[in-house]
Amino acid sequence: MAQPTFSTHVGMVDILPDEVRKWHKLEQIIHQEAKKFHFEEIRTPIMEQTELIARGVGEGTDIVSKEMFAFERGEDQYVLRPECTAPVARAFVEHHLEQRGGTQNLYYIGPMFRAEKPQKGRQRQFHQFGAEIIGADDPAADVDIIAFMMAIYDRVGISNTTLKINSVGEPESRKEYIEALKDYFRPHLDKLSSISQKRFENNPLRILDSKEEEDQSFIEDAPVITDFLTEETAEHYQRVKELLTELDISFEEDPHLVRGLDYYTRTAFELISPDLGSQDALGGGGRYDLLIEEIGGQHTPAVGFAAGMERLFIACQELDINLVEEEMLDVYIVTLGEEARKWGLEHLPKLRAAGLSASMDYIGRSIKSQMKDADRENARHVIIVGGNELAEGKFTLRNMKASEEDSYTFDKILDKLTTDIN
Repeated sequence: MAQPTFSTHVGMVDILPDEVRKWHKLEQIIHQEAKKFHFEEIRTPIMEQTELIARGVGEGTDIVSKEMFAFERGEDQYVLRPECTAPVARAFVEHHLEQRGGTQNLYYIGPMFRAEKPQKGRQRQFHQFGAEIIGADDPAADVDIIAFMMAIYDRVGISNTTLKINSVGEPESRKEYIEALKDYFRPHLDKLSSISQKRFENNPLRILDSKEEEDQSFIEDAPVITDFLTEETAEHYQRVKELLTELDISFEEDPHLVRGLDYYTRTAFELISPDLGSQDALGGGGRYDLLIEEIGGQHTPAVGFAAGMERLFIACQELDINLVEEEMLDVYIVTLGEEARKWGLEHLPKLRAAGLSASMDYIGRSIKSQMKDADRENARHVIIVGGNELAEGKFTLRNMKASEEDSYTFDKILDKLTTDIN
């Protein structure tokens, strides 16, 4: 067999027909749950200005410093979007969505791009679903966004999860906390991993997010940000916990949970699954009250989440969850001879117009080969058409599952099929 001339880019994969059905099912679940929670879908371009991502996500983050697919056209600089919160915030500001009144409850589904080393559950092109509540600073918004996220996993059947929460404060308390972190880590700097040593100056909060083994004992004894919260932020965090408890959403407090993006303030949360191994995050998010203003809008509080679709599918595989039922074709037309083929082509649209999925042979194979193809396509019924059937005006309808058949006019066949399927 000849080797293919071209292949997908490293870290980017084709989603083949046998796999697409589960993607459709997950997307259907997301759309249905979004409707229940009264969220509206938004779709932003996969390409954004580099400055938007740098200002929104943060110059010191790994995403901006080394993981962006960046390119130029003339004097303009662009990136393939590595996440979708900053693009949604940009759309909110650009189109003055605040003028619609009330909060803007928005959700999205789509591909993201990060030029990082491919690993299980994270490719260079990966897919996320997520949601944002823009315009509300009440702790109830934080809890509603978490409830929306959890509802999707509940629908899928993934219950082997842990919700971790924390408060990452606001600029005032975070600045004080960062100085305390530096004072704590500085004497141990030479014992930290090389990654954490680099983060020490630019983004010391990210040291707490390290998965490197040599960092763990130091992280465990590090100061916690909740000791530095302002009274108002501490009250906000307390109310989030109370509301989660009232809604029977179980959670664990993780004082070292910081999330990876600079725009987070106050509430931060992460949903993890032991079925994903060391990279155990299914999704997460938090509050980002300063982002809208940072990219040129008015001060607007907001909260949201993002979740990886590939990671959700891995969890489904580990838990033996099948998102889709076996796909079946309603009817396959088997033809013998050119006149029969002509009849089949004329009647396929009538079957489809009646709401039936229908197909036939297009390359002139034998009846035996066509019957095998119908079986491979998992057809419920087969209509067999040859010269005798055309002369009599009656056609053989075969029930493939019951192995039963009889002859009927096409109108009778159409009536029986639509009755059986519905």
